[in-house]
Amino acid sequence: MNTEQQHVADPYRPSSRAVQDRVGVRELADHVGRSMGQGIRPVAAAFLELQPMLVLGGADPASGKVWASLRTGEPGFVRATGPHQISLTTELPDTDPLTPALKTAGTPVGTIALDPRTRRRMRLNGRARPTRRGLAIEADQVFSNCPKHLQKRELLGARAPYLAPRTTRGTALTPPQCALITASDTFFLATVHETGADASHRGGNPGFVRVLSPRELEWPDYPGNAMFLTLGNLTADPRAGLLFLDWTTGATLQLTGTAVTVYAADGTRTVRFTVAEARATESASPWIWSAPEYSPANPRPPRTP
Repeated sequence: MNTEQQHVADPYRPSSRAVQDRVGVRELADHVGRSMGQGIRPVAAAFLELQPMLVLGGADPASGKVWASLRTGEPGFVRATGPHQISLTTELPDTDPLTPALKTAGTPVGTIALDPRTRRRMRLNGRARPTRRGLAIEADQVFSNCPKHLQKRELLGARAPYLAPRTTRGTALTPPQCALITASDTFFLATVHETGADASHRGGNPGFVRVLSPRELEWPDYPGNAMFLTLGNLTADPRAGLLFLDWTTGATLQLTGTAVTVYAADGTRTVRFTVAEARATESASPWIWSAPEYSPANPRPPRTP
C-alpha cells in the first residue's frame, strides 16, 4: 500500500494521530477507528428517527466563530433520507449564531444525536445543504460512541404552553450562567479542522466543569474511546463552541471562544476555555427531562480550593 492509499484509509487526521501517540493509545484508536464509515446503517437510521433533539457544530462563515447549536422536534424530525444523508424538518432561526453557516450549501457541520433514555449516541459529520423543509447533511463520517460519562434521563414530556425563544448576548458569563455551568453534568463541544467540523459530548458529575472567572472555565478530559478527534482539532485550531442545556427549563447557553489542552506530568489532561461571546436562550427546547442517573464511569470532581 502506497502513502496516498494509507492516507485515504486512515480515518484520523494528523493532529488526532499526534495526540494518540502522545497519550500512547494508537493501537486502541486503530481498533476503534474500524467502526467509522460514510454509510448510515439501518440500526443507526432507526436510532435517529427516535430522537427529539440533535446538536450541530460548525463555524460562522462571516466571523469565523465556532458554535454548537441545539435543534429539537417530535421524533422523526431528523431521519436518514439515503445511505449517506440525513434530513431535518426544522426551522433555522435567525437568532441562532450557527444559522448563517447552515444556510450556506457545502458548509462543514458536525452532529451528535445523544439519547439520555438509552445512553446511546451517534455522530455524523458532513456538509450542510438548506432545503425547503429545513436542512440536509451529506455524510462524510458516521460512527457511534460508547455510553461512558453519559447520564441517563427519561423524557417526561413537553412544556405547555410553548414559549418563543428569547436570546440575550454578552462577552462574559453572568452569575446565573456560571451557576448553570457549575451545576451541569453534560455539555456539547464543537470544533473544526481544515476540511470539516465535529460535535461531541462531555459528561461528568456536577462540578466537573469549573468556572475560573467570568471569561474562563476548565474541565478534565476523562479517558474515552481513544479517538481524540476533538483534542486533535484543538491542537491545530483552538476555536471551539460549547452548548449547555438546562434539562428542566429548556434554556440553553452557547459559548464561543478558544480552548487549549494542558497535559500534566501524571498523565491527566485539562481543557481550558476562554469565552469570546455568550448567548443565553430561554425556552430553546420544549422538552422536560427527569433528574439524571449519573454514569458509573464518572470520577468525582476535585473540590475547589
